[in-house]
Amino acid sequence: MLARLILMLSALLQTPRSQHGSVTQRVGTTEIAVSYSRPVARGRELFGTLLRWGRMWHPGADSATTISFSKNVTIDGRALAAGSYTLWTIPEQAPKPWTMIFSRGTHAWHTAYPGDSLDALRLTVTPETGAHMETLAYYFPMVDADSAVLRLHWGTTVIPMMIRERR
Repeated sequence: MLARLILMLSALLQTPRSQHGSVTQRVGTTEIAVSYSRPVARGRELFGTLLRWGRMWHPGADSATTISFSKNVTIDGRALAAGSYTLWTIPEQAPKPWTMIFSRGTHAWHTAYPGDSLDALRLTVTPETGAHMETLAYYFPMVDADSAVLRLHWGTTVIPMMIRERR
């Protein structure tokens, strides 16, 4: 009986709580990669209830979402060096913009913000409204010769960020 319980607990500990997702995109000669876990809405009211306004949130589940750039880029016109970062955000109730944070604190669990001393970039982004997305997603709906829009989309909230290759 004890052996069976141990096997069941072991299986639970090895099962991810959320599905893993990833997306990559080449912009000019820059490789961009996003790796994240995908929480599901399941009929819950997301922003303002599950995720409180004005509180730090890592947009994903389980381990913190990571984004990497093979070369220097600008995001919404702000410079960011090549490298790997974790993504964090502070959701705000409309019409306030959200704060997006690119942190050098990689290897973070989703609730353990590494602290502002490791912030590589903070920017404000105005959310948009889109069709309902049941499972959190990152995607590139627009790609050009030297730029792309990366969207974070969950529920009906869309956070767009313009990424440009920096030469």
